[in-house]
Amino acid sequence: MKTFTASFLAVALLFGTAAHAQQVQPLDRIAAVVDEDVILQSELDLALNNVLAQYVGREDQLPPREILQRQVLERLILVHLQSAQANQTGVRVSDEEIDTAISNIAAQNKLSPDQMRQQLANDGISYDDFRRSLRDELLSQRLRQRFAQTRISVSEAEVEAALASQDGEQYHLAHILVALPDGATPEQIATGQQKVDGIKALLDKGEMAFSAAAVRYSDSPNALEGGDLGWRSLDEIPAAFASTIRGLQNGQVIGPIRGPSGFQLLQLVETRATDQAAAQSVTQFQARHILVRDEGGDDAKAKARIDTLRARIAGGADFTEVAKESSDDTFTKDKGGELGWFTQDQFGPEFGAAVAGLQDGQVSAPFKTQAGWHIVQREASRQANVTDDNRRAQMRERIGQRKLEDEWNRYLREMRGEAYVDIRTGTPAAADGNGG
Repeated sequence: MKTFTASFLAVALLFGTAAHAQQVQPLDRIAAVVDEDVILQSELDLALNNVLAQYVGREDQLPPREILQRQVLERLILVHLQSAQANQTGVRVSDEEIDTAISNIAAQNKLSPDQMRQQLANDGISYDDFRRSLRDELLSQRLRQRFAQTRISVSEAEVEAALASQDGEQYHLAHILVALPDGATPEQIATGQQKVDGIKALLDKGEMAFSAAAVRYSDSPNALEGGDLGWRSLDEIPAAFASTIRGLQNGQVIGPIRGPSGFQLLQLVETRATDQAAAQSVTQFQARHILVRDEGGDDAKAKARIDTLRARIAGGADFTEVAKESSDDTFTKDKGGELGWFTQDQFGPEFGAAVAGLQDGQVSAPFKTQAGWHIVQREASRQANVTDDNRRAQMRERIGQRKLEDEWNRYLREMRGEAYVDIRTGTPAAADGNGG
């Protein structure tokens, strides 16, 4: 079960638990103070050991232990800050949601929840600590989602420009970040430039693999993953790199380039062609309907009324006029019950099944949905091409994710810079003090 420990705990237990830190044990030292919270040495050791377990046999790819410990501690600090921010802004994760997440994790690893609990015990991991780690991770995800909803927007012009620039390729990328603080002084900029130039020289000479250099030197949150950025389309790559990325060979590195976060080096790991989206079409229907609600819960009365209306239409009454006179649907009544064009599932399975079962021009028998009793007249049907709509939706999502990544990382840096952080582990020079 090492796969289970490495894959999930890299996400959850690596980040530590704020709740665990509050359970101060007499013999447990404080590794760092974060505002009004603390990170215990035991929490840091747990996260550090998990990283070391993932690199068994590849220890040479890791930085010296004191640097690795500082990287892991910085991750813990950020998660504590995010948990505190989530609590302050009313973001919550219920016990039921954690139970569901644990069940999903167990199922993905082909385990029952009880078997997973036993596996955690075999690995020396407290189930309560596991739950608290998972709660913190879910809080962080929810805080990020709320941030996206309030801070990220994508215009139609951006979607159009991105679609026009597509080149049918995807690029697997990795990066190294040498971070600079906001309002960096000339001395700090010069130090950062010197550091990134030194890293680039090591890479150019072939003295270190890019992923190893990222683990050892990068200030990015994904440093411990070798700086891996995954697969991206051209529209998901920062503009400073996008203009040159297409001319690179696999393995080549570009940069350093100065960006809002600091100096960056970017490696093209590999390239692949993207499949052009096949044309997709859906059946759409045009129909009008009459609704009778069962007001007061008198379903028999509503059924009798809809039967009467159906009989009038069968006797020659105009469907449109009957709808205007008698339908309880206030949104369509004045239009003679007209619904316009819609897909089969748009108004629910019962309504869709009734419409799909008709011929154009045919009137249905009365049928019931959650809204009440209906009669529907199908007017027409057509095949509609939705490929363009899907492509636009996917592009909007990708642009939003790119913007979110940039803005979220900036937000985390601001949160870290404004916090009181006192690091008490390692050498005395590691102490951050106020806003470290």
